Amino acid sequence: MTHRQILEALTGLLAALFTALLSTTIVSTALPTIIADLQGSQTAYAWVITTALLANAASTPIWGKLADLFNKKVLVQSAILIFVAGSLIAGFAHSVPLLLGARVIQGIGMGGLTALVIAIIGTIVSPRERGRYSGYTGAVMAVSMSGGPILGGLIVDSPLGWRWTFFVCVPLAVVALVLLQKTLHIETERKENVSIDWLGALLLTAGVSILLVWVSFAGKADYYAWISRETALLVGAGVLLLALMILVESRHSSPIIPLHIVTERTTGLAIIASISVGVGLFGATTFLTQYFQTARGYSPTDAGLLSIPLVFGMLVASVGSGQLITRFGRWKPYIVTGAVLLVIGFMLLGSIDHATSLWTVGIFITIVGLGTGMLMQNLVLAVQNTVSVKNVGAASSTVAFFRTFGGAIGVSVLGSLLATRVADKSVAGLAELGVDASSSGGGSLDLDSLPAPVEMVIRTAYGDATGRIFLIAGFVAMVTLIAVAFIPNRPLRKTIDLVEEPVDDTSAPFEQPTTVPAELDGHRVR
Repeated sequence: MTHRQILEALTGLLAALFTALLSTTIVSTALPTIIADLQGSQTAYAWVITTALLANAASTPIWGKLADLFNKKVLVQSAILIFVAGSLIAGFAHSVPLLLGARVIQGIGMGGLTALVIAIIGTIVSPRERGRYSGYTGAVMAVSMSGGPILGGLIVDSPLGWRWTFFVCVPLAVVALVLLQKTLHIETERKENVSIDWLGALLLTAGVSILLVWVSFAGKADYYAWISRETALLVGAGVLLLALMILVESRHSSPIIPLHIVTERTTGLAIIASISVGVGLFGATTFLTQYFQTARGYSPTDAGLLSIPLVFGMLVASVGSGQLITRFGRWKPYIVTGAVLLVIGFMLLGSIDHATSLWTVGIFITIVGLGTGMLMQNLVLAVQNTVSVKNVGAASSTVAFFRTFGGAIGVSVLGSLLATRVADKSVAGLAELGVDASSSGGGSLDLDSLPAPVEMVIRTAYGDATGRIFLIAGFVAMVTLIAVAFIPNRPLRKTIDLVEEPVDDTSAPFEQPTTVPAELDGHRVR
């Protein structure tokens, strides 16, 4: 395909990806208002994010496997329709449980879009040229992440209300659907006797879900402690189901997550790095807008504007590193640099409290954005460089799955730790005011209805507790740094697919054929 044809195909793909990512960021700014209106708690706040991430993570490997078997264009259009259905239900939700159900449907659609867009790009662009287009993908992600909070804030502060943060994604999804129909033209190889490991998919979803339920409620006074009988039962059940999933996957002819890909060194290390990136990105930054609104008292619109430095860093790093990778063919220095910046940024954010200068916070989150922008797409690029086109969907979706799974775990764990920390600080602060506060900080987030002294105590508690979350994310980011440091620095191939070096057939009849050098999983790249 020519550069122009690729850009035309990317138009609809990136429009779909933009819509899915916008739905996440636009809701993050509106969440304090949504939870207050629906009489939710801090636990509900975290679960609105977690349910979507869970459905996204659990469905991503399935979408990726389907992409290797069926028409990718039809699949990505189906994902958009599922996403639209979830958005409509969420917009009409009148209770937290219904909203959580809608977010699950949204997450399934988002999982399809996340996996399929990356897989399709991997089938039409060679790894050497993919840096440029990955930069475009990173730019779309940056714009959606910057525009989402601002747009969400404007909608919440307008007469439209928070429900339109869900409704606004519907026309955007329809536009993406039309663009895909007109611009995306890819051939699909018809496959006979297609077999999908649905049992493995079920075990994977169940195991991940149980572990997420555990981390969401562990450590809360109303539920159970981190070390308790409930913890042992849930963790044991989750690990057992995942072990059974591995057993089933190893014996199935067409597994959801091909184990030979996961155990390859580059992919394995990229998965470890992606988990840590997910914990840091989704887990920590989810609570950034809550910090600006709840701890600092800014409006949703202002909170969205204050998060622009984060996305500015992502935009510059993703586009810049993508262009440089395409030009020079070197990718590892950028992911290592990104990991270093991620560690530094989160460690610096670990020092913030309710009175930290906004300029200081802005500089810190810019560093986090630069690190994230260098890591997210380039880790996928490194993995795609090691697999053939027939496995690019499964490989790409596997990395995306673990990144999203890490994000879901991060939101749950960090949300739980934040709620506990806020509760402790609130009780201590209210005690100084002579107020008997035996309840935890997981109650309603509607602070405007509280007396001014009590409101100040709660806001201070949130501000001081948020730094702890970023500090934990910094230690997790160190795992990313270690993982990317050991990823093999293989040159990017210039072919779409892996190509075997042909054997010379002119050799003598009794002469042993020349051995083909193995440079890349048994294949030599031209």
